Amino acid sequence: MQVQRKLAETLQLTENYFQRKFPIPIISYDLRGVKAGVAYLQKNEIKFNRTLLLENSDEFIRQVVPHELAHLIVYQVFGRVKPHGREWQAVMTQLFNLPADTCHQFDVESVQGKMFAYQCECQTHYLTIRRHNRIQRDKIAYLCQKCQGKLVFHSEN
Repeated sequence: MQVQRKLAETLQLTENYFQRKFPIPIISYDLRGVKAGVAYLQKNEIKFNRTLLLENSDEFIRQVVPHELAHLIVYQVFGRVKPHGREWQAVMTQLFNLPADTCHQFDVESVQGKMFAYQCECQTHYLTIRRHNRIQRDKIAYLCQKCQGKLVFHSEN
């Protein structure tokens, strides 16, 4: 209910600002993994991570709901632009009066899943099971962005 209320409130603010109507997006709560929300531009749909919503409800509703709605609004007003570009940042800061944060700071331990330690020449990297499986099965190589060294499997975490 709180998500729907925040969505309606933010949508009303948007309609007043742009002097036009916007379709109400389809909302679902079946997003998994470490992402808090994802906006599907052509579908006018937002998927939220139910677990992160329940664990961080106040900050999630304050920041994530407008963040994802801003993506849909920007797409409908400006077309295809950079996901967190100047148009999106302007909607977040000038219209919603929120920081234009591109990532959430929630504790993701409960939704993260198993991680695998890989070593390069300068540090340890923790990769998801999906990336680990791609390395093992498909012989994909990942490189460290800092030292450009190949990541080598170290241990399960």
